[in-house]
Amino acid sequence: MKVRVTGTLAEVQEDSVVLERDGIAWEVLIPRFALGELATYRGREVTLHTLEFLEGGQNGGPLTPRLIGFLHPEDKAFYRRFLAVKGMGPRKSLKAFAEPVARIATWIEEGDAKSLTQLPGIGKRAAELIIAQLRGKMSDLSLGGDAGDKGPTATFNQSQRDAIEVLIAWGDARTDVERWLERAAQLDPDIDTAEDWVRAAYRIKTGAAG
Repeated sequence: MKVRVTGTLAEVQEDSVVLERDGIAWEVLIPRFALGELATYRGREVTLHTLEFLEGGQNGGPLTPRLIGFLHPEDKAFYRRFLAVKGMGPRKSLKAFAEPVARIATWIEEGDAKSLTQLPGIGKRAAELIIAQLRGKMSDLSLGGDAGDKGPTATFNQSQRDAIEVLIAWGDARTDVERWLERAAQLDPDIDTAEDWVRAAYRIKTGAAG
């Protein structure tokens, strides 16, 4: 089983990327939330943490091997847990990953079925099943926050929120900034000041964090 693939990021498409190495090109499926971060690696060498699965052909056709890739091992770990939920196959799980892992994990830990239903392909029943099977198992991947605040920055502490406002004032989109901060928190949860959060977010933006 291929657990990691390293190569030059040659193409970034809507739901996949193409890695090239030694004259071979690999198509790797990716979650939607990672598209922006991966785009910063275009033309550069990158390592993706991968899972393989076989996809059945239509009308009894041959099985096709597929690779799913993640920039960070914690995203792969989250996907494996998500995949264990009854009824969540490889494609459905990947499609649902339209938000950063930390945000989805926080919704699960908080039992927030309403927010989970915002994910593509996740209805009320599926959201309740995900919470029933995974709640209590996502604390290592979620972010702390005020459960009474259901706004976009509910999962951020005060220094992170200050950093978000600084970055927005500098011209970055809120959705991008929140995604960078969530990634930075997963990679280095001990960051303290708003200034350090700003620097960490820009490392994510430029692809300097790995």
